Amino acid sequence: MKLSIIILNYNVCCFLELCLKSVEKAIQNIDAEIIVVDNNSEDASCNMVKTVFPKVKLIENKENSGFSKGNNIGVKQAKGEYLCILNPDTVVAEDTFTKTLNFTDGKSKLGIVGCKLINGNGLFLPESKRNIPTVNVALKKILGFSDDYYSNNLSQKENGKVDVLVGAFMVIKKEVYNEVGGFDEDYFMYGEDIDLSYKILKKGYENYYFGEATIIHFKGESSLKDRFYAQRFYAAMQIFYEKHFKQNMFFDMFVWVGIKLAYKFRKEQDAEIRNTSEYIFISNKKNKKLESILPKQVILKNNLDSVKSNSEIIFDANVLTYKEIINTIENNRKEDQITYKILPNNTNFIIGSDNGFKQGEVIFLK
Repeated sequence: MKLSIIILNYNVCCFLELCLKSVEKAIQNIDAEIIVVDNNSEDASCNMVKTVFPKVKLIENKENSGFSKGNNIGVKQAKGEYLCILNPDTVVAEDTFTKTLNFTDGKSKLGIVGCKLINGNGLFLPESKRNIPTVNVALKKILGFSDDYYSNNLSQKENGKVDVLVGAFMVIKKEVYNEVGGFDEDYFMYGEDIDLSYKILKKGYENYYFGEATIIHFKGESSLKDRFYAQRFYAAMQIFYEKHFKQNMFFDMFVWVGIKLAYKFRKEQDAEIRNTSEYIFISNKKNKKLESILPKQVILKNNLDSVKSNSEIIFDANVLTYKEIINTIENNRKEDQITYKILPNNTNFIIGSDNGFKQGEVIFLK
């Protein structure tokens, strides 16, 4: 088998369903399997997978074992030569895996391959490509200077070597993953992707950013960004430094102060209150259920010409490919506060996220 896609899920049933629908279309011409590891969700995730995706291998954990352990459990069941670690709050294009696997050809010291991530509003996510967070780099990030934290030697659409990739999308050979021991289970959430990237570099492998492939990462869903996010993140960084860098009194004090300051000063970011001017349904036919639940008239169109400010665009994935949806969101990002939602194929809900620090919105079509 060529590819095993590992998706760790916790309480994001509708985002997982959208993700799986896009993944199914992306592996139609690949010898691949999908493994969903559920970390004891309290929602309908497991029943949904069993009912809608009977071919997906579902592993139901009896506790929330965290990101690292959950993914390691899935990898143990994987049969593919390559692994893709994928977040449930992502949407991939029909050619994402084909293009990424083709990119790996001929690379003898291949480590991890990542791709370009955008959020649900089309904004590029700079964590798609990062540098090693040395003490000096981390200090600058805590103080609000993030340029050295991200890998800016490559543009968003370029391909090339980078140090650190994001755990929302990682393609790696299973033998390499196993060689370095997979994700370090000392990390519960955050920092494990940095640790894995660094361990692979230290083994002499090379990590790559593949800017020719773009996926959506709604970002706030599988790990909601609240006022405790910075505290958890910098606590994970402390584990990273203890494992990989020489310790001294000043170093420990710096990390401790960084965590305390992050906890004290970081505030939850609220989504802006906006008045949607119009709803535009990109499809080839009207949807009466959609029209009945939205507060304003829904305009049926087949393109985004002459879209007003503060419009909300709803894509019909029964008509459009996921690649078309991703490309449209990526290429039509404007300053007009246009937002986007997706009607996944063969579902009864629309879904999207406008703010990386807030949970996205799921609206059911009654």
